[in-house]
Formats: sequence, C-alpha cells, structure tokens
Amino acid sequence: MTLPRFYPVFDSVEWLERALPLGVKLVQLRIKNCEPDALRLDIRAGLALARQYGAVLVVNDYWQLAIDEGADWLHLGQEDLDSADLPAIRRAGLRLGISTHDHAELDRALALSPDYVALGPVYPTILKQMKWHQQGLERVSEWKRLVGDIPLCAIGGMSVERAPGAFAAGADVIAAVTDITLNPDPELRMHEWLVACA
Repeated sequence: MTLPRFYPVFDSVEWLERALPLGVKLVQLRIKNCEPDALRLDIRAGLALARQYGAVLVVNDYWQLAIDEGADWLHLGQEDLDSADLPAIRRAGLRLGISTHDHAELDRALALSPDYVALGPVYPTILKQMKWHQQGLERVSEWKRLVGDIPLCAIGGMSVERAPGAFAAGADVIAAVTDITLNPDPELRMHEWLVACA
C-alpha cells in the first residue's frame, strides 16, 4: 500500500478547510478535550470535506465515533490501544495506524498488523510533553528494517528542511504539526511540504 508522503495533523475542521483545497491528500484530525456531540459533528464534517477533495482523513483516538461515522482510517496511540475494541475496529474495516516509541511498543503494534506505524519524536517536539527524547534518524532506519513493507511515518519536530533526511533514512510518510500551524504563512508552508514530498 502506498500512502501520500505528506501527512499533516490538525486539531480542527478549520485547518482541514485550509489544507484540503491545496491538494493535501492524507490528513489526521486529532481533537482533544471536546464535548462528545461537538466531536461527532467535527468528525462528520471532516470526513465530508475529505471525500469532497478526494483525500484520506485519519481519525485520532475516537474509534467508536470513527466506526459510527463511517471513517476509513483510525490512528491509535499506545494508551488508546488499552481501551480500544480492536475486534470491532477490524470488523468495521477500519485501517489502523499506531504510534510507537520503543521496541516493546513496536512489537505490540506489529502484532496487530497495522496499516502504518508511526515513530516519534524523531526530533525534539513542542507539541506535547513526552517521556521519550528525540529518536533520531538512525532509529528511523532501524524501524524501517523492522517493519518491512508496512509504511513508516516519521513524526515529531519535522520540518520541510528535515524531510529529505527522514525520507533518506527510510520514512515513507512524514507527519507535520507545528511546522505548519505555527508558521506565519501556513498555506505557503503546506505548499512547500507538498513540493518536498512530491
């Protein structure tokens, strides 16, 4: 399976409205601390937008809503795996991406036959406090050897300038967050990402 190489992660439908018209074809909706009814509406709106633009929307965490709203893709962190109904997710036909940070987590992820594996943070990240320090490009190469044909997503401190190194190290997909959302011109930055990942 070949995924688009550029994978922005956003926390609102408004960001999807900015990204998808530019040609972004793979995007994650990662909303935290939202009322359930509002969350459902956001996921529904995000899926509609993705379908309108021929893009893939990955729902982060909320597996039941992803099933209910007819999503195709789901991303789960290691903590999410503890509470997710994995048989229900598979019965619904959802494709699954899983976050990993160390060998034990990778072993757990691979046992679930994921559709992609994410490794992070490759570089220091300001997105959230993490107990893991930067993994570095050597770990990207190691993970690629271990996952084989499963797409490998590099995340954490990624930028347009760092993208070539991550791809050379073995990443198939690069996820970006603050390199876009904190940029003074996010649309231009997304265009630069699309060119870098073409």
